[in-house]
Amino acid sequence: MSQDFLPGMESSAISVLKRAVELDHNSRFQESLVCYQEGIQLLIDVLKAVKDDSKKVHYREKIKGYMDRAEQIKNHVNKLKEEGKYHEQVKIPDNSTGFSYESLFKPYIRDGLTEVWVEDPYVRHIHQLYNFLRFCEMLLKGPCQVKIIHLLTSQDDDSSFQQVSALEEIKQSLQSQNICLDIQYSSTIHDREIRFNNGWIIKIGRGLDYFKKPKGRFSIGYCDYDLRECHETTVDIFHTKHTKTT
Repeated sequence: MSQDFLPGMESSAISVLKRAVELDHNSRFQESLVCYQEGIQLLIDVLKAVKDDSKKVHYREKIKGYMDRAEQIKNHVNKLKEEGKYHEQVKIPDNSTGFSYESLFKPYIRDGLTEVWVEDPYVRHIHQLYNFLRFCEMLLKGPCQVKIIHLLTSQDDDSSFQQVSALEEIKQSLQSQNICLDIQYSSTIHDREIRFNNGWIIKIGRGLDYFKKPKGRFSIGYCDYDLRECHETTVDIFHTKHTKTT
């Protein structure tokens, strides 16, 4: 590997590991674990490329320290999961960015995930239907093999045809990817909850509809949701060994 790439690789590793430590300090353990793992791998790549022996010693010590902390977090999280006590809270401030579905759900769409339940009364209007489609796309791109997605939502009396038609189109599109979309409607649903059959439960105060309307069709954040401003909301993350299936 060319030495020209080393400063960039080192900078990337520092950035990811700095984020890991920040998440660690804020008790966002599952997210910090993902960042530690990514940062450690970047440091290992740097270690393989450096020629200076003193730098090799420095990187080995750093890697060992981060690996030890990642192992501690992993054991702590596993203990809480075993005891059914895992609870993590993420607060999304008003006008904040960096909370795309990929960023928010990435730590949880692993570990043999094959089935997802989405309960959200507001998958009705055009932008909400697009949000649900983006959520499905995120699952498709993730390191998991989702086979079934269950959606429980309410029906919009004023534009029910548009809602039903859009969801049917999403269903057909998912079917072409060998994913079954099960759609159910409820007139009494109020709470918002997303459950994964690997045990993770994510409750977002505003459901999937926490993004603000972009300032224009050609403004930053229109396409990339990591750059889209958000409404203030709270995300509660739990883990249970027995995921409800109905």
